Amino acid sequence: MSAIHHEGRFENKVVVVTGGTSGIGLATARAFAAEGASVFITGRRQDALDAAVQAIGGKVTGVRADMSHLADIDRLYEAVQKRHAHIDVVVANAGGGSFAPLGAIDEAHFDQTFATNVKGVLFTVQKALPLLRDGASIVLMASSTASTGTPAFSVYSATKAAVRNFARSWILDLKDRRIRVNVVSPGVTDTAGLNDLFGGGAQSEDVKAGLLTNIPSGRVGRPEDIAEAVLFLASDAAGFINGAEIAVDGGMAQI
Repeated sequence: MSAIHHEGRFENKVVVVTGGTSGIGLATARAFAAEGASVFITGRRQDALDAAVQAIGGKVTGVRADMSHLADIDRLYEAVQKRHAHIDVVVANAGGGSFAPLGAIDEAHFDQTFATNVKGVLFTVQKALPLLRDGASIVLMASSTASTGTPAFSVYSATKAAVRNFARSWILDLKDRRIRVNVVSPGVTDTAGLNDLFGGGAQSEDVKAGLLTNIPSGRVGRPEDIAEAVLFLASDAAGFINGAEIAVDGGMAQI
């Protein structure tokens, strides 16, 4: 797919994308880099990080970090500060989840999912504040599950509902600095993470095919679809969009 690029929209901008080694994060980092940004990505595995840096090209720096660990978040912003005086865009994308039906949820499942998806997002944004330029843009990655019910997925879905609400509250906390906070909520998107969640291989393809009846656009999302929405929200074109949620799900959450 050829993404729509507006050359130089992010020229000389500094952008942080957490969880940038695969799927939506990788596509988003690549799109920012293609438009001239200096991009910092995080990932938990050095080999995946190195591969992503190669795939993205342009002005990209990889920082090994687990965003559920506050010391790792500090290390990320120290790496940014060594090269730049400020940050223009933060995309809090790192997250994940697994299935567990009510009755079979253990404490580890709860703690791990909330640590990455809620605590991680909170401190990714809070620790960025000293470096964020006034008028900067923050984009949080939620999910269509934040506003719909999904069997055996309540913990993940609850974390994404929390993320969605963070934006509503933070635009009030940050209004004096004119920092916008918006949310992108992907639906079923063709990523390695989703394939793993659905059991991999043929099983994953079957699950995705079954979900197509719930997607009015008639296809699953591509990581690039989500990236385009993130770049729009981060750009000056979205200057009066604040606290909003953009569903990029082919209409799935609307029916």
